[in-house]
Amino acid sequence: MTKLNTIAVLGGGSFGTAIANIIATNDFKTYLWMRDIGRAADAQEKRENSEYLPGYKFSNNLMVTSNFNEAVGKSDIIVISVLSESFRDIQKMVAPLVKLNSIVISTTKGIEHEGFTTMSQVLEQELSNVRIGVLSGPNFAKEIIQKQLTGTVIASEDKTVTDLIPQVLSSDTFRVYVNEDRYGVELGGALKNMYAIMAGLANALGVGHNSTAMLLTRSLAEMGRIATKLGANPMTFLGLSGVGDLILTCTSDLSRNYRLGYAVGKGKTIPEAMAEIGQAVEGVNTVKLVKQKAEELDVYMPLVSGLYAVLFEGQAISEVMKLLMVGEQGHDVEYSGN
Repeated sequence: MTKLNTIAVLGGGSFGTAIANIIATNDFKTYLWMRDIGRAADAQEKRENSEYLPGYKFSNNLMVTSNFNEAVGKSDIIVISVLSESFRDIQKMVAPLVKLNSIVISTTKGIEHEGFTTMSQVLEQELSNVRIGVLSGPNFAKEIIQKQLTGTVIASEDKTVTDLIPQVLSSDTFRVYVNEDRYGVELGGALKNMYAIMAGLANALGVGHNSTAMLLTRSLAEMGRIATKLGANPMTFLGLSGVGDLILTCTSDLSRNYRLGYAVGKGKTIPEAMAEIGQAVEGVNTVKLVKQKAEELDVYMPLVSGLYAVLFEGQAISEVMKLLMVGEQGHDVEYSGN
């Protein structure tokens, strides 16, 4: 790959901004596309994203723009960092502009309601003749820009993608690992959001370390259980995009999902908690989707069922904890061959 390659990051939130600037710092011409014309112009002039990452100065190779046609049409690699609710609409805009055999990477952690569709599956449906990948892991943008040591995963069946993306994104403090299980990596990023809400709820009620450890471990078991039913490799969940991301989002108040759970645990309604956070919280919708899918596939997920009851039916979190003690599942480690 030469310095002539141009890369576009679509989405001007904190993670999209951080990723775009890493790429630009690696000496690639990079576009950061923002939908809002005023925000894009402000960021380009000030050389920082004042709304999401104030004080984080941009590389000279980074151009912030609201010109979608220019950003996509000139780029060989396109990174999508938008909310799941607008993901498909963005791909419909990308489709007529994207170059043949371009690499298109999703960093969005969510599931579309229609058909229980992941974001890379949306890419498959909306784009043709492109190379698709997923980037996911325990990656808080605020720590990435502080140059805290961070690992992430690029997942694709296409070796061109897994060969090139680490070159584009890696830095002294940002390490990109490779996985071929795109679906498993993507499910890990989406499913863990639900359990981060539960962890926030539990912490708000003052549960002990023993209880938290039990919740995290059984959450991982549930993630692997439904992912296997859906065709993913359960071993993927032992990596950064599974247990790594789960630990991060369930133990830090930098996680929006954790903060929502904590606020609800302290007596606020979901709309009140969302208003306080001020950004989208993907896990709330994911709880509804996964509960429905688990019932459809007959997958045992007591924590998801309990969390649904807490968030949407007014059940006490203490009742959910009791489910762990009386549930049907008795084996500690699944997929061990026992």
